[in-house]
Amino acid sequence: MIKNFLLSAIALMFIVSCNNQKTGDKSKDPYKSSKLTIEQIEQQNPLRFLEVSGKDKHNLIGQTVVKGEIANKATVVTYKDISVSIKFISKTGAVLEEDEEVIYEEVKPGSNINFKSKFFAPKGTEEVKMKIIKAVSVH
Repeated sequence: MIKNFLLSAIALMFIVSCNNQKTGDKSKDPYKSSKLTIEQIEQQNPLRFLEVSGKDKHNLIGQTVVKGEIANKATVVTYKDISVSIKFISKTGAVLEEDEEVIYEEVKPGSNINFKSKFFAPKGTEEVKMKIIKAVSVH
């Protein structure tokens, strides 16, 4: 038992000493030089940080009024000119129509904006789904 313990301790010391050797200048390490900043990640992936939610109702003249809210979950980047896909769905789940609405406002990090759009929805619409399809980051 003691012999196994000593062998394990020696092997562990050998492994640790090998890992502590310097491997040269770290600035030439491709991993370190390819790391992105938080700002770069947020600028390159706006769909990852933007969320849309909302509801719809009918007005007196038969239009479908879509009221939505866009939330920016980013910590640094502001987004603008946000394109929202609005799909009109039937009772069976078929997409009856799809429209794109561009919201020409800026949404700052950690904040929300509201929007409202009116459509003449196709006959048989039971549900309206929204999804952000693109946005522009403000530099």
